Amino acid sequence: MKLTKKNLEERRDRVYDAIVIGGGAGGLSAGIYLQRYRLSSLIIDKGKARSFWMQELHNYLGLPPDTPGRVLLKRGEQHYESVNGDMLNGYVEEVVDEGETFAVRVKVGRQNSIYPIFRAKYIIAASGIIDNLVPLEDMRNVFEYAGYNLHVCMVCDGYEMADKQCGFFAGSEASIEEMVFNLSWFTPYITIFTHGLFEVSEPLRQKLREHGYRLVETPIKQFLGENHQMTGVELVDGTEIGLETGLISMGSTYHNTYLKNIPLEMKGGYLITDKMGRTSHPRIFAIGDLKVGLNQVVVAAGDGALAATQIWREIRHDRGPRRWEENLSASV
Repeated sequence: MKLTKKNLEERRDRVYDAIVIGGGAGGLSAGIYLQRYRLSSLIIDKGKARSFWMQELHNYLGLPPDTPGRVLLKRGEQHYESVNGDMLNGYVEEVVDEGETFAVRVKVGRQNSIYPIFRAKYIIAASGIIDNLVPLEDMRNVFEYAGYNLHVCMVCDGYEMADKQCGFFAGSEASIEEMVFNLSWFTPYITIFTHGLFEVSEPLRQKLREHGYRLVETPIKQFLGENHQMTGVELVDGTEIGLETGLISMGSTYHNTYLKNIPLEMKGGYLITDKMGRTSHPRIFAIGDLKVGLNQVVVAAGDGALAATQIWREIRHDRGPRRWEENLSASV
């Protein structure tokens, strides 16, 4: 059921088997599996799934390579609703561990907001990350090209960048060290843009020169192109540099602050989990981009299946096998 301000009261006293925080590919997959296991679930989604902004999913098995991420998510939401899952558009502000249950405080509505609290035995954190984009003045025309031929994931879209003139937009020296030399597997025609945000050390400069990669430290004024296809950049000094594609590596924002009061084992900004997605808390699971692993839509969907399955196994064990009561009565 789609929950709104008007019908929230119908669910306020319910204790769900699991609340899934995030309605991206991982969260929807988890919800579908939970419902098909005949468990009760609520997906709370803030409406900013990373995959929603992907204009084409080139490497998701079985989908045409030009399928937009928003189409995948819409189909997933319809599937989840068809198996009677509850879904709420809201922002999770806090999760409190009450012992046997969790209390989840949600902000519902941007105006005249209300703050209901829902409860569940398990939590699946599937709220993901959002990529930081090049910080142009007023974010001038960044969104014209981001998600088209201006990419944020080398693993997803390296194939689309193969042997093209590629701009690499770095947020730190570490991002250059980590990404550029891997990017060269797909294309050696790399121009690195620092946007004037940081200094590049002399050893790294020398290494870039040895590989023939260009380094541009003058800030960018705007991207150039048309019809969502970026063709280059204009720098603040008026210089234009032609490009055929681009990769942004300026860090990410992790949507996990609602767990800040629960001590969980982490590595950097990522939550550490076991192979089923369980965090260091026995009843909190993390899936998709929030956990240590490969940030891919298809992987997130698999993560959701694993987490939901493990939760079902544990609840099934606790409840024990069902009896065929009528047959027992007949045999007396």
